[in-house]
Amino acid sequence: MSTLRIPRRFNGPPSSGNGGWVAGALAATHPAATTGPVTVTLRRPPPLETPLTLSQDGDRLEARHGDLLVAEASSAVAAPAPVAGVDPARAEEAMASYPGLGTHPFPTCFVCGPGRAQGDGLRIFPGRVAEHAVAAVWTPDEDAARDPATTWAALDCPGGWASDIEDRPAVLGRMTAVVHRQPEAGVPHVVVGELRRVDGRKSFTAATLHAVADGRCDEVVATAEHVWIAIDPEEFR
Repeated sequence: MSTLRIPRRFNGPPSSGNGGWVAGALAATHPAATTGPVTVTLRRPPPLETPLTLSQDGDRLEARHGDLLVAEASSAVAAPAPVAGVDPARAEEAMASYPGLGTHPFPTCFVCGPGRAQGDGLRIFPGRVAEHAVAAVWTPDEDAARDPATTWAALDCPGGWASDIEDRPAVLGRMTAVVHRQPEAGVPHVVVGELRRVDGRKSFTAATLHAVADGRCDEVVATAEHVWIAIDPEEFR
């Protein structure tokens, strides 16, 4: 028996954890994380600064708050299909048109919140590069490069912004990711998000983190697929 605590810094909505960071932190404790992709399903908003009890039954790893199931992790059926890279200069230019700079359902989000200071939040600001795709440049610092959960977090919000999150706010419901290696500190990376389909309240997206070398996307570092659930953001504030 062990526990997982989500530090307040890693919030998404103001009072709950960023879905990608929480999913990554839980996935990191699953045995499959060292050999292949892991799927994490978030069952309710993950509370901050609260010990979540972890228990494993076969391949299923659960995180609970008392009797309430908060999240569960298991081996993924298949690896996520990566999103193609874009020119790093184009990704950097797109960041200036990031819609979250004007309207954001959760402006203090650890990953994409413009209300977070440099060095506190990741400040990944994905802007539109195609009809169903967004991209941003991210250079991880030493702390981010050491933390597998932060790599999952960097793959989270770009998927959400690839959908119509301005008019259709949503939270992460499920994420499958594979991390081939941790990103290198001080090295620019391009993260690209892609909308794949919409079904009722659910949006299906993907995101891939590419290392940059010689002015181009050189290597797939990690990739993810997501299911987002449309919500009323007032219920999460």
